[in-house]
Amino acid sequence: MNIGKYVFAQVVSFIDPNDFKNCVDRYSGNYKVKEFTCWHQLLCLMFGQLANRESLSDLILCLQTQKNKWYHLGIGTSISKSNLAYANEHRNWKIFADYAYMLIAEAQRYTTPNKELESFENRAVYAIDTTTIDLCLSVFWWAKFRKHKAAIKLHTVLDIKTEIPCYIHITDGTVHEVNVLDTIDFEQNGFYVMDRGFVDYERLYSINQKQAFFVTRAKTNMKCRRIYSSKVDKTTGVLYDQTIQLVNFYALKQYPEKLRRVKYFDEESNKKFIFLTNNFELTALQIALLYRYRWKIELFFKWIKQHLKVKSFWGHSENAVKIQVYVAIISFVTVALVKQKLKTPLTQYQILQILSLTLLNKTPLNQLFQDTLLQNIPDSDDNQLKMF
Repeated sequence: MNIGKYVFAQVVSFIDPNDFKNCVDRYSGNYKVKEFTCWHQLLCLMFGQLANRESLSDLILCLQTQKNKWYHLGIGTSISKSNLAYANEHRNWKIFADYAYMLIAEAQRYTTPNKELESFENRAVYAIDTTTIDLCLSVFWWAKFRKHKAAIKLHTVLDIKTEIPCYIHITDGTVHEVNVLDTIDFEQNGFYVMDRGFVDYERLYSINQKQAFFVTRAKTNMKCRRIYSSKVDKTTGVLYDQTIQLVNFYALKQYPEKLRRVKYFDEESNKKFIFLTNNFELTALQIALLYRYRWKIELFFKWIKQHLKVKSFWGHSENAVKIQVYVAIISFVTVALVKQKLKTPLTQYQILQILSLTLLNKTPLNQLFQDTLLQNIPDSDDNQLKMF
């Protein structure tokens, strides 16, 4: 089926150009464009992400040496640094954001949920967190952060079961992470795990009103009144399980209902944690263990910063930066689709490393990810005569 097709073209076949066209038409992205379309722009940027190119000049230089392959790669015939730079500056970043969310929805349907969360089979579990990417203030003047530093923040909601981000919100560095809670469409009966930087009682009460559940860490200065305590088995690490109510005037006004406070001792880190939640159905141990999965979003941030281009940018405007971030997410999700549809045991990191060196090969993907190298095949035990 894929005989004669370049590896990059095979990877691109996992995404639907018609869905992308719908996103382009929504924002008139190809208005007055004759040759270098939004689709060509997407493929060029995806090639740069998968090939781990350092800059726009680096990407164009590599592509210019492969002109005879452009048609077969599907990236058009009019690639130049000026064309790509202009497209990144002027084409609406929402085209790529909308398409990223379409791919995310598809990937979530194909991805096998984490077996560790079998007890939450009928409920969604998400982690919310923010990562900061430092920039040069003299170049990225619009990304305000501090007096002598620029930065952007990636506010992210990660589906813990599939380990795929389902929401990305990009702001400058001055926006506090708690503000992202105003932009999230919370799912009914879903669990949202976050650190205590997101503790804002008015916003937490808004989550409660939407019939969603949150699990976070209590602030050290939280004042509350214990209503009653539930029995706990301290051998599991749970020290207490209490139903509480806030006592400070403004805090009580912002969150007038009861809350649940769980104290847990973690033997691995030798630390005690106090969790705050509006869920009274799960056991105290489940609440404590649920918070552990928040670290998956930290691993996601580490992964994309190390293996995709979201720290060094190929354009200086806000529009160009947002396009590059969403194309990085598109590339991440595409690799996840490749992994799931081919049912390969390789990790996404291993797939990405293989792709970075083989994008211009013509090996079928299902063979590329098989461990069939000659040196890995054990010697046969047949009775051959020895020459010496």
